[in-house]
Order: sequence, then structure tokens, then C-alpha cells
Amino acid sequence: ECASKAVEETSPSSPNPLMPGNLKEAPAAKMLSTPEGPQGSCSSAIAVAATSSSKPDEAAPENAPINAVDEKVALLVHFMLFKYQMKEPITKAEMLKILMPEDEEHFPEILLRASLRMEVIFGLDVKEVDPTSHRYGLFIKLGLTYDGMLSGEMGVPKTGLLILILGAIFMKGNRATEEEVWEVLSVMRLYSGRKHLVFGDPREFITKELVKEKYLEYRQVPNSDPAQYEFLWGPRAHAETRKMELLEFLAKVRGTDPRSFPSQYEEALRDEAERAQARGSVGAGSTPTATASSNAMSGSSSHT
Repeated sequence: ECASKAVEETSPSSPNPLMPGNLKEAPAAKMLSTPEGPQGSCSSAIAVAATSSSKPDEAAPENAPINAVDEKVALLVHFMLFKYQMKEPITKAEMLKILMPEDEEHFPEILLRASLRMEVIFGLDVKEVDPTSHRYGLFIKLGLTYDGMLSGEMGVPKTGLLILILGAIFMKGNRATEEEVWEVLSVMRLYSGRKHLVFGDPREFITKELVKEKYLEYRQVPNSDPAQYEFLWGPRAHAETRKMELLEFLAKVRGTDPRSFPSQYEEALRDEAERAQARGSVGAGSTPTATASSNAMSGSSSHT
């Protein structure tokens, strides 16, 4: 049964960086209550992270109380998730209707902040697909084609968790111990063996579902006694995601430049060169199959 409203108004449980050892001082996050959603949507049990930023353009709109703005942003995130579940596009008119007429002045800032939360927490990009009608689509980030939502079930996309784990593995030298992964996830108050209100059982999702979907490899560390386990990218992650695009996203979250992480940046450049070479080796007589369209929702989306 769907919860009628979100709970947990809390801040990160520890000052751990988003990516251990590399991305330091990650933006703080706190869980916000989300009002009852349209049509009693199951997404009413949503914990939305409010990412702080030192950037002046991400401050609360002038003359608008911070708490009131946070509530509007959380409400808009809730509505976006509902529309994603329904596989429907979003219009500016619909968003303003969900908010209040007097919010139109602050709408660009509210939309910007809501889009950032959708991106960082749920792994979805909010893009304007029709400037004339101000219609927006929700797209799975980084070329990924899986959102963790089982067919026929109402829930929230879990792509943000997948991106977080893939980022941790990449930043730790392409393999991360189980302890390192849970250290990263603790920033979002996700713990092994503890069911999360919004994301469910994170351990089962990570060690079983993402392994089954071939996004992750989960294996014992060679010669470890007692046995320890580690995560690596699976073949599907390698096929769908570019390391440079992932690094750019992680740097954006950190508020810095990809070149701030020299070893990862060099590796990402090599990855780009290898992909370009592979594309060139396809041959002039063959045409690569288009796959990009399967991960977008601009009127419809695929929940696998």
C-alpha cells in the first residue's frame, strides 16, 4: 500500500564524501516531506534531497521564503515523478496549475531546483522537448536504459542509485569494495540490511537486481580471508555509459571541473578514443544500430 505522505526530515548521516577519496565535501542533502500527490499517486512516499549549493544562481528566489520555496520544489518533484510513472510528458501549464498562480514569477528557479533533484536523486533529466507548447520530457541519464521500476509496479526510478554506484566504482579505480559502496550510499541514508521507505531493500536491489540486469558485477575479492566482496561495472554499464559523461556529471554535482580528477579524466579520454576507434572499425558498409531512443520518455517511457 502506498504511503500517503513522505516522511524522514533529516540530513546526511555523516560527512562522508559522495565519492570516497575523490569527491570531497559533496552537497549536503536533507529529506523533505512531500505533499499528497495527484490522484493519490504511490510516489507520495518520496524523500526528496535538497542539495545545497554555494552558487548564487541556485539560491532561493528573491522575496520568497526559503521554506515555502522548498515546499514548492518538493511538490513539483512529486508531480514530475507521477508523470514519469504515467509515461506522460509535462507542460508548463500543468506545473503552474500544481503550484499557484502567484508562483509564476519564481517558476524558472523552482523548475531549475526541481530538475536538479530529479537529476541527482532519481537519475532523470528534465528537458524541454517543445519550446512552443513548453512541453517537457523526462529522460534516463547517461544513456542508461533501465530505471529500476518493475513493469506494472508504482514506485520511483532508481537510476540515481545506479549512477552513484557506478561513479563510486569508477572513482575508486574501477573496483569498489562492498564497504566502500555502502559508505557512499550512507550519504543517502541507505544501509545494508535496512529497508528504505522510498527505495525499498537496497541490498537486494544492488547485489541481485543490478547484477541480474548486468549493470554490476558482484564478486569475492581474490584471496580474501575472511571473504570480502567487491563491485565492478557489468557489461551493460560499459555498453551504455561513457566514462567521460559520468565524470562530467560527478563534477557537476561537486561544483567543479572533470579535470579536477586527473587520473579519472585521463582514463575517460582513453575510453572516448577507444569508442571512437570501435565506431570507425564498424566499416563503411555497415550502419550501427540506433539505441539511444530506448531510454527516453517524451510522451512515453519504458519501465523494465
